[in-house]
Amino acid sequence: MNPKPQLRIATYSRVSTIHHDQNPEVQVNELRRYCQARSWTISHEIVDRGYTGGNDQRPGLKELLQLIRSREVDVVIVVKLDRLFRSLKHLMTTLEELQALGVQFIATKDNVDYSTPSGRLFVQVLGSLAEFEKSLLRERTIMGLDHARANGKRLGRPPVADREAIVRLREQGLTYSEIQNQLGASRGAIYRSLKPRKPVSKTP
Repeated sequence: MNPKPQLRIATYSRVSTIHHDQNPEVQVNELRRYCQARSWTISHEIVDRGYTGGNDQRPGLKELLQLIRSREVDVVIVVKLDRLFRSLKHLMTTLEELQALGVQFIATKDNVDYSTPSGRLFVQVLGSLAEFEKSLLRERTIMGLDHARANGKRLGRPPVADREAIVRLREQGLTYSEIQNQLGASRGAIYRSLKPRKPVSKTP
């Protein structure tokens, strides 16, 4: 009977500052103890120092994703979800990618273990929360548009007559602010109206 292959473990730690109270060794040591308790050997120990969670350009994060996509790790372990992910959407898309590649994910303090039924249920709940968040955002956007219309604000591209008026006033030497005050058009509408149009190519 062939022995069970050794899992390749990658741990990830992050601190947003490099001050004395933000020591990544606290996370590193906790992850080491966790792996030791499960008789796992850490293959890659990745640390990002001085990077916020919203920073996409973290070198450690890039290294971790490269290891995952090149199938060089079997398990990714962090102390807490916010150490790795910048948003709920980022969490969901990354976990979906990990699942597709057969990589397990564990967050020790958040009790998330993607290899267990309870861990997968937790991720499904997070997915529902992400959909709920998107629904709220859509609802707020629609309410904002309705409120703008109710207050007489015109949305979308300006009518042809407005574009012609904008061009005419600009040709008369009026500034963008003066055109905006005179017509009530948005600055974006003025920019679009004055943007040179591409010539229409004629087919032979």
